[in-house]
Amino acid sequence: MTHFITAPLNNSHAVSAPEISVLVPVMNECGNIRPLIDEICDSFKGRAFEIIYIDDGSSDGSGAELLNALQDVAELRVLHHKKRCGQSVAIRTGLLAARAPLIAVLDGDGQNIPSDLPLLEKALLAARPEKGMVAGVRQGRKDTAAKKIASRMARKIRLWLLNDSHPDSGCGIKIIDREVFLRLPFFNHMHRFMPALVRREGGVVIQAPVRHRARQQGNSKYRILDRLLVGISDIMGVMWLRKRTNHPEEITETLLNKSNKKTIKRQ
Repeated sequence: MTHFITAPLNNSHAVSAPEISVLVPVMNECGNIRPLIDEICDSFKGRAFEIIYIDDGSSDGSGAELLNALQDVAELRVLHHKKRCGQSVAIRTGLLAARAPLIAVLDGDGQNIPSDLPLLEKALLAARPEKGMVAGVRQGRKDTAAKKIASRMARKIRLWLLNDSHPDSGCGIKIIDREVFLRLPFFNHMHRFMPALVRREGGVVIQAPVRHRARQQGNSKYRILDRLLVGISDIMGVMWLRKRTNHPEEITETLLNKSNKKTIKRQ
């Protein structure tokens, strides 16, 4: 029987009114964790922020490394999955626990560079009053040739079937309005289709160049063939969602002005 699962409450490391929540899903990333936490802290020094690590059933020393960091970093919160569920589920776990109006997401392997996040945040705030997402586009990508070829193939398929023109939907670094994020339909692997899903909800999607570096510790958790095969069924699902999108052009609320009994409309 499936149970309704929520993140446990923990006020011991709760930052008062954080401006931004940084979500980092990890699975067997021992050695990459503490250096990345320190970089995130440096990037938001002097700000109210929280870092939420989601340990997706790690079986190496990731749990111990997170526990040690928890003792030193007041902004850090750590959530653990009892069983391994995948990156999209881990991100959603962090989202539901996050308290800031802006949500940043980083891959836990250390290839994304946290000091790019303030620039992404600035780009999103410059788009106000529009809400949506700023998604990174990796410059000088430090991955294998096979991964780059697979990404190019996936990009062409998404453009053809989803009209998704974002050049790097697989990039793990992004900032999104929490309000928009919570409206997105959830399904496994949905993190690979964020630009298309945000546009489906009427949100703006901004591209921003970001740096990329080689993995320093551990191994990649993804097999290229598996990703491509699973991606086909995911794309069909996103196509189904897009065809059933139906949004009102504008929403107003009729209010009664009690002083003169006239009605006014509020957007």
